[in-house]
Amino acid sequence: MRIALVQMRSGTDVSENLAAAEHLIRDAAADGAKLIATPETTHLVQKDAEKLFETIQHPDDDRAIPFFAKLARELDVTLLIGSLALRDGKRRAVNRSHLFGSDGQLLAAYDKVHMFDVGLGQGEVYSESTHYQAGDRAVVADIPGAKLGLTICYDVRFAYLYRRLAQAGSQIIAVPSAFTRPTGKAHWEILLRARAIETGSFILAPAQGGLHDDGRKTWGHSMIIGPWGDIIAQLDHDEPGVLLADIDLEKVETARTRIPALHHDREISGP
Repeated sequence: MRIALVQMRSGTDVSENLAAAEHLIRDAAADGAKLIATPETTHLVQKDAEKLFETIQHPDDDRAIPFFAKLARELDVTLLIGSLALRDGKRRAVNRSHLFGSDGQLLAAYDKVHMFDVGLGQGEVYSESTHYQAGDRAVVADIPGAKLGLTICYDVRFAYLYRRLAQAGSQIIAVPSAFTRPTGKAHWEILLRARAIETGSFILAPAQGGLHDDGRKTWGHSMIIGPWGDIIAQLDHDEPGVLLADIDLEKVETARTRIPALHHDREISGP
């Protein structure tokens, strides 16, 4: 299976972001990718709450959804839009992945479960739960030749979610992200490789990278990790681009047979 990850530097203008995403997705399809994934908040990176709610739309009205559905159909690809910021209420938003089949139909949607509520020091504070409604459901979707588990960014720190997705049959797990630079430098590769090793799954991590219009700085370094924890492909920068790789899904079964940890759960007592 040939896959492609799209690395972006989305800004505050939805039209510009859609155009940038389309250009990179078309490049990936031209190189033969049949599964293409974009990063978290593909069509808008906006940390100012007032401006965010001035821009985002209800899913029924958001133009990015039909835009990407049409693009998937035209290019005959399975297209994972890592996430879109959408209005879920008057003052609430959701951070939602959209998976489109090659016929343009929506195969699955997933709302980010774990909210990024952290203080990184030096005034860098994030509180997603103030404006975003957390999801409450794990999602595994059927794509041609494989099962794909959906997660988003901060979810990667919660190993139980990935174990659950793998035990539900996921051979590939997507981690579209907009990692901060401090956490990206310290934890990005380690966490992605750990989730791959623990689950015996391919991990696809398309990322936002660089200095964004709203002042946010993200890490980039999109990565494809194999089920043995090996780095199959990576971008060593934060510039927009496409990361391509051919993956062999038989390696999932090989890794899980060698170390069948997914079948070794035990009930324990304690604190």
